[in-house]
Amino acid sequence: MLNEERNIARALDAIRAGAPSAEIIAVDGGSSDGSIAAAQSYADRVLASERGRARQMNAGAAVSSGDVLAFVHADTIVPQSFASEIAAALSDPRIVGGRFDVRLDDSSIPYRLIGFLISIRSRISRTGTGDQAIFVRRNVFEKLGGFPDLELCEDLDFSRRLKRAGQVACLRARVTTSARRWRKDGLVRTILRMWTIRALYLIGIAPSHLKRMYSDTR
Repeated sequence: MLNEERNIARALDAIRAGAPSAEIIAVDGGSSDGSIAAAQSYADRVLASERGRARQMNAGAAVSSGDVLAFVHADTIVPQSFASEIAAALSDPRIVGGRFDVRLDDSSIPYRLIGFLISIRSRISRTGTGDQAIFVRRNVFEKLGGFPDLELCEDLDFSRRLKRAGQVACLRARVTTSARRWRKDGLVRTILRMWTIRALYLIGIAPSHLKRMYSDTR
C-alpha cells in the first residue's frame, strides 16, 4: 500500500473474510496519510518497506511463514471464496500458482467489458497482472527469486517466469479492483497506454524508460 487510507481497511477486511486463517501482512511504502493506522486493525503485521510494488511484495514474502503466498493490491477486494479457491487449485501438484479473473468496481457496460477483456487476455496468455491477486507456492516463488526489482511490469515479468515453472491456474472467481485510473485519465487513453507499455516491455524496452513514459502521461 501507498497512501491508501480510504481503501486498505476494506481490502484487508475482505481478505480476512475470504481467508480466515491466513497470515495477513500489509506492506507500506512510505505513506503520508493514515494508511498504517487503518491497516493495523486488520493485518497481523504492518511492515515498512522501500517504495515500489516489487520491493514491497518481496518484503512481505520475506517475513511471512506460509507455504502459499498471495499478493493483493490495496485497492482490490477478494471474494469470500478466496482461500478455498486457491487451496482447490493447488491440490493439483502440477499447479505452481495462478491468478483470479477480475472486474472493475463500476457496473456500467464499458467497465464491465474492460474487466472481461482483461480476464480473457490473461486466460489466453496464462499470465496475470498485479490487480488479479497472483498466488504462488512459496518454494516456487523462492526458486524464481521473487518479483524482479523493476519500476514497472514486475507482475508481467513474474507471471511469464511462473508459467515456465509449471501449470498456472486461471481461476474464474473474480476479484474486484478499482476503476479509478480509468475514471481519472479516460477509458481509451488508459487502455492505449497500458497496451503500449505492455507491448514495448515485451519487445525489450527497459522498465525505467516505460516508467517515465507512464508518469509523463498522468
